[in-house]
Amino acid sequence: MGLMLSLRLAWNLGFIIAVPVAVFGFGGAYLDKYLQTTPIFVITGFVLAIVLTVIGVYRKVKEILGAS
Repeated sequence: MGLMLSLRLAWNLGFIIAVPVAVFGFGGAYLDKYLQTTPIFVITGFVLAIVLTVIGVYRKVKEILGAS
């Protein structure tokens, strides 16, 4: 595996992990603040982010293993 391929893989996995956490985590925090609720939306957002991250990483690993 070349250096550029490794860097591209690391970049893709970084986005797969960071984007759902940022979007759903901060979105949940915003909703909790806006609606003046307990941290139910933050917790729900992080749980949803974890589920989406696991699915995304699984698909990426499956794609990599299928290509090799």
